[in-house]
Amino acid sequence: MDFRFTDEQNMLRETYRKFAEKELTPEYVRWLDRNCTWTPDDLLQKLGELGTFGITIPEEYGGLGLGYVDFCLALEELATGSVAVAFGAAISQGFGATPIRGLGTEEQKREHLPRIAAGQERWCMALTEPAGGTDILGAIRTTAVKDGDHYLINGTKMFITGAHVADYITTIAITDKEAPRKRGLSVFMVEAKSPGITISHIEKLGNHAAGACEVHFENVRVPAVNLLGRENNGWYGLLGVLNPERMITSVLSLGIAKAAFKYALQYAKEREAFGGLIGRFQVLQHYLADIAVEIENASNLIYKCAWLCDTGQRYDLEVSMAKIVSWRASQLAALYGMEILGGYGFTMEYDMQRHFRDYKQHEFAPISNEMAKNFIAQSFGLPRSY
Repeated sequence: MDFRFTDEQNMLRETYRKFAEKELTPEYVRWLDRNCTWTPDDLLQKLGELGTFGITIPEEYGGLGLGYVDFCLALEELATGSVAVAFGAAISQGFGATPIRGLGTEEQKREHLPRIAAGQERWCMALTEPAGGTDILGAIRTTAVKDGDHYLINGTKMFITGAHVADYITTIAITDKEAPRKRGLSVFMVEAKSPGITISHIEKLGNHAAGACEVHFENVRVPAVNLLGRENNGWYGLLGVLNPERMITSVLSLGIAKAAFKYALQYAKEREAFGGLIGRFQVLQHYLADIAVEIENASNLIYKCAWLCDTGQRYDLEVSMAKIVSWRASQLAALYGMEILGGYGFTMEYDMQRHFRDYKQHEFAPISNEMAKNFIAQSFGLPRSY
């Protein structure tokens, strides 16, 4: 396999690296963490000027027409600066553009994709419900009942990232109660300000500037033309969304790992104890070496997934592996980073505590590591374990 990026991809990465260095300064990212539930509009506008929101959208719909390798390169640099900002940069493409490209009619594509690419429409996806996250099919209760040329949606969605700033909510609901869940779900484009929608912010331990919400639907009328794909075929349509979601989640974890590693390495080079720099101690060198190994493993697996995706090959097994490996890298970087900083790492003045808070979310989102392992094992012919 050729591990080299093209000249254009290296230029793209350098552009986003410089952007992150200029815009995502340590002081600004601390301010975001303490004061914001989403990336501020002025920063989103700057990201839009780079073409960030249209990286994977075809040129005919106003995007850059690039692939997931390019998208991951851009997001990796943003996530290293701020994982919350990377969330803000990725969500409309992942939960708006991707399902519309895969399921939408030509009219739906023409209406929404150019606006997403231009940063004029913000999207989120309402899938998870209060009864369970990873157990998508077993937990779902939200229904959509046909009523003339509309559907009436009722139910509650939980932990919906970006719902409070979204213009549209990609919503998954039951449209056939009698059918097995895999053959009874549908996907809808729902305007976030529709009557009957109540959105409540949820306070989280980490990723503060990428806020999550509870979304309640009460007799929300959605035009039938806002159905994405075929009725009752939503689960199979969603499969084209969930794998890219896991790839992007892996990039977010990689960004946390790289940021924590950089922070801990610099501290080890500057902190003095017992008559010299602490970086001379073998145990701390091993900590840092272990983190570096995990970062390299995660990076290689993520970009393999992106390459498989861009070349039209299956990558569902590899992306489940990438989700776990990248999270392990972020966990090791955060835990060892806290140990390297000692008491300072436990104070809010130092950034390591933020990496420590941020990494945990990706252990169970978008699916738990345990469920990812179940899928990996089943792909080798083992029986279902749950």
